[in-house]
Amino acid sequence: MHRLGSAVWKWALWSGIVAASWLGMQVVHECGHVIGAVTSGGRVTHVELKPWTISRTDVEPNPRPLVERWAGPIAGCVLPVSAWLAVRPLRLPWAYLLRFFAGFCLIANGAYLGVGAAWPVGDAADILRIEPSRWPLAVFGILTVICGLLLWHRLGTNFGIGPHAATVNVRHAMGVWCVAGAIVLLESML
Repeated sequence: MHRLGSAVWKWALWSGIVAASWLGMQVVHECGHVIGAVTSGGRVTHVELKPWTISRTDVEPNPRPLVERWAGPIAGCVLPVSAWLAVRPLRLPWAYLLRFFAGFCLIANGAYLGVGAAWPVGDAADILRIEPSRWPLAVFGILTVICGLLLWHRLGTNFGIGPHAATVNVRHAMGVWCVAGAIVLLESML
């Protein structure tokens, strides 16, 4: 493949995995809120999950709001990492994409709560209204961001970056855009 074609597929893979990861991260994060609400006796009244908005879950009544609020970021990290760990032993050629997604979810959820310890918004603001101690948010943020970066370590070769860069897999580049499109379609129908 000539250089221009290689650059196009590299861009397609990078932009596609970031788009699919952002959309997928919102899905697993909100699934966590739903699981937290239901298991703690709450009733989910609405889940806002559209690709053009910031996602959110409304619960009323919410007898254990601290459980429900923490469940979003925790499940938003645990579900993707568990999925990657489940496929890792199979040595599937596309497992690096799931590893990227797991790292993305760790970093996004960690940064969300970690930064929220200093500048409370969203879940961090809700958590701090119930339990005003900021250190759990900061610790969660630091640990998950570090773990996410560790998952991303040495993935560059699969994405065509670095001295030992592999040729980008065209099917993987198209696949991540199909996944992103499927998530957009599903979210738009909700």
